[in-house]
Amino acid sequence: MRKTFFLLFVLLLGAVATPALAADSEGGAISTGLGIAALGLGVAAAGAGLGQGRAAAAAAEGMARNPGASGRIQTALLLALAFMESLVIFTFVIVFQIRGLAG
Repeated sequence: MRKTFFLLFVLLLGAVATPALAADSEGGAISTGLGIAALGLGVAAAGAGLGQGRAAAAAAEGMARNPGASGRIQTALLLALAFMESLVIFTFVIVFQIRGLAG
């Protein structure tokens, strides 16, 4: 499974890099930077989604094992989810800044 994801990532990276290598003018470099920034946003969102799912599953399991600690677990879960989501928001802001430079 891990090899499949790695191969898919390499193929996707190759597909994104091919127009950058074939670009003749300066304008292509800016649009390539925008494409790479958008790809970064996608990777950040996917990573945050996977992390949030795992954190929620672990919190639910912890609350099921020890219902008395559910308040503390919920607080820690919300804090962790906020940190994970903030990374995606920061990436989103950076993509829009790069887009502003491009256009």
